[in-house]
Amino acid sequence: MSEMSAMNRKLIQKLADTLSKQVKHFNKTEAECLIRLFNGLLGDNTERRVGNGLDRGKFRNILHKTFGMTDDMIMDRVFRAFDKDNDSYVSVKEWIEGLSVFLRGTLDEKIKYCFDVYDLNGDGYISREEMFHMLKNSLIRQPTEEDPDEGIKDLVEITLKKMDHDHDGRLSYADFEKAVREENLLLEAFEYTGI
Repeated sequence: MSEMSAMNRKLIQKLADTLSKQVKHFNKTEAECLIRLFNGLLGDNTERRVGNGLDRGKFRNILHKTFGMTDDMIMDRVFRAFDKDNDSYVSVKEWIEGLSVFLRGTLDEKIKYCFDVYDLNGDGYISREEMFHMLKNSLIRQPTEEDPDEGIKDLVEITLKKMDHDHDGRLSYADFEKAVREENLLLEAFEYTGI
């Protein structure tokens, strides 16, 4: 084993030890595997010097290939949910923190994550328009004479009736959290539509 790879292995182990103490849901061995995966996704050393992590394009490619995501707006929102410091790159720490919630998060963490992803404009609410967009791009269209948008509008109204507890025509985080806690399957339905 070369001196360089032994040094690299020690750096990865030290970083894994640090991150496993900061991130709730992964132990040191799992963090080390995720760091190696991250480094593999980054590519060769010349590419690593260009940025501070995974850029939007590489991240979207991972979401598409690994999780089958196709909706551009949702992929951008997932990227933003991972990119906590808004520097347009997902660092190794952000990668492990994001996967921690994405794969093993508590109900509270998943509710917050899901809400943040679907609050497309980041205003703290999921509006009718945002709900319409997410449902339109996630439902399978059946050949029919009916206007598919009408069915989606009906579904949005049904969803709002079920989840909009303060009846203001949009979902606040409190509305969303209360509805999901009352019916956990709602979180699975929201996750199924793209995340």
